[in-house]
Amino acid sequence: MNLILLSLMLAATPVEQAKSAVNPFKKNLKETLTKALEKSPEAAIDVCSKRAPEMAKEASTAMVTVGRSALKLRNPKNAPKPWLEKVMAELATEKSGSEAFRVVTLPDGTVGYAEAIWTGAPCLVCHGKTIAPALEAKIKAAYPNDVARGFSEGDFRGVFWAEVKKP
Repeated sequence: MNLILLSLMLAATPVEQAKSAVNPFKKNLKETLTKALEKSPEAAIDVCSKRAPEMAKEASTAMVTVGRSALKLRNPKNAPKPWLEKVMAELATEKSGSEAFRVVTLPDGTVGYAEAIWTGAPCLVCHGKTIAPALEAKIKAAYPNDVARGFSEGDFRGVFWAEVKKP
């Protein structure tokens, strides 16, 4: 089975490889966050701070690394790589809710892929203009330099990204 998957990955374009890695990460993160929010917003913070980085590693392979980033960071570990800064500035101007993405070829031949994350209504509990005091305290404790707030539904929140190594 692994040989079949490897041969399909080698035959796929870098964009297809990137999407094949990002999509399960994105889906898994959304489902896990939704379940956590049903319990409590505090549980969602734990997902973002602890489980999301693990999910990114699980979705990555030897050829494709995935992650997420933003212009307004909560977690400094998600700081944008240099190639992402320009890409995010471009994606932020796209129509809200669109399936906007960008592809860039990096100097070493690696292909960078980034797709927009748009702020949904559930996101506003932790990233909106008003945050409940108890939740605010937990966010401050986990992320003392947090600036990932003040969003409205439909705002550009950040990106899911992938780097596809040259075979």
